[in-house]
Amino acid sequence: MEIRNLLRRFDGKAVVNDVSLAIKPGQVTCLLGPSGCGKSTTLRMIAGVEPLDGGEIRVNGRQVAGDAGLVPPEKRGIGLMFQDFALFPHLSVADNVAFGLKGPRDEKRDRVRSLLERVDLLRHIDSFPHQLSGGEQQRVALARAIAPRPGVMLMDEPFSGLDNRLRDGIRDETLALLKEEGAGVLLVTHEPEEAMRMADEIALMRNGRIVQSGAPYNVYTRPVDLDAVLFFSDANILRAKVHGALADTPFGRFLAPGIADGMPVDIAFRPQHVRIDFDRGGSGPLPTPTDGVAARGEVVRARFMGHESLVEFRMDFEGAILKATVPSVFLPKPGTVMWLTVRRDRCFVFPATG
Repeated sequence: MEIRNLLRRFDGKAVVNDVSLAIKPGQVTCLLGPSGCGKSTTLRMIAGVEPLDGGEIRVNGRQVAGDAGLVPPEKRGIGLMFQDFALFPHLSVADNVAFGLKGPRDEKRDRVRSLLERVDLLRHIDSFPHQLSGGEQQRVALARAIAPRPGVMLMDEPFSGLDNRLRDGIRDETLALLKEEGAGVLLVTHEPEEAMRMADEIALMRNGRIVQSGAPYNVYTRPVDLDAVLFFSDANILRAKVHGALADTPFGRFLAPGIADGMPVDIAFRPQHVRIDFDRGGSGPLPTPTDGVAARGEVVRARFMGHESLVEFRMDFEGAILKATVPSVFLPKPGTVMWLTVRRDRCFVFPATG
């Protein structure tokens, strides 16, 4: 599937603005962004339930929306799966899955049984939706969506209504089945963790536009701006000014290439990239090219989060509060003096935004 320069306006305002994407067979692309950024509107235009104000949509090389007109939703070869599953309450599981199938009765029955077996629901073939758990209903909806073998699958936050304990397992099962079917998948979500877990490619959307796209590792480790850093995780931020392509901070100098002298910059680094050292008679570790200069702080609070500990420090400079995470259990008492350093290769320097 390919979408080019997609545009949609409401009351004169562009809620989807010049959005372009290409999805290959078997590829999972996550359209990721905060609520109201235009993700679901984009999905609805691709599905054919929302008109376009500009651009075009192609499926298998055929234009289904654009200057040549609109192909009806049911003729686009696109599968749909939404938050509420939208199962027919008066139909059995088997009849729900068979709803979009065409062809001989025996072929349809074989396809239904095969899919229900793959999602481990064959024993519920004659049950009705109200007799199933939320996770089971989700799997029925998945089986129904892929039963006609669509070339493209659209999924709008399909796991948001599930219990956290079930979500990861069902995500993995869903991903495996979609990969087997070979459909190109566009998954809309506002959860970075979900996108990182499922996607081959992430398209980060903000204010109606795609601001960055690429493999999850690249989008996470090479964010395009400060907002992209903060969307994926918590971050510490230092403000500094540039002199000679260098920004001076209490942690030493940071490279700021291409930014004019006197301009302010934001230096962001994630809590997991802060190194903690104990106080040694009023001094910390010596400066290194990798970690820069150590800065002194006092522990404000330490909490164990299950798989890591989160420690908050009040720094000597400007009373700033910085956060660090440590694997396993590390719970120093409030008031403990410690020294922090920051890995240079894990910092992001951007022109200040305000």
